[in-house]
This record gives sequence, C-alpha cells and structure tokens, in this order.
Amino acid sequence: MRWRKGAWKGPGLWKALGVAGLVGVAATGAVIVRAERRRRSYTPEEIRGRLHERLDEAHRERP
Repeated sequence: MRWRKGAWKGPGLWKALGVAGLVGVAATGAVIVRAERRRRSYTPEEIRGRLHERLDEAHRERP
C-alpha cells in the first residue's frame, strides 16, 4: 500500500479522530466506575477510622 500526499485530509481523519474520542470516553468511564466501586467497598467504621487517622496526622504535623 502506497501513501499518497494528503491522504489524511479526507473523511478518514475525522473517522479516526472520532474513534479515538470514543475510546477515550470509554476508558475514562471505566476508571471512574472502578474508583467508585473501590470507594463504596469501605464500611462506615473503616471510613470513620481513616478520617480520625488523617486528623491525628494533621494535628501532629502542625508546629
């Protein structure tokens, strides 16, 4: 297959950009869903404990 000058100027460029955009949107959605699933897997007691740990660390770091 031989490339000709200006081959990407036609509808092929827009088609490739559209497919790349859809792939990007799908990948971003997958990352968001994974993060949400991980966030919801904590029990309220675990969240409370982690918040208390962060608060204690913040108080220790202050002069």
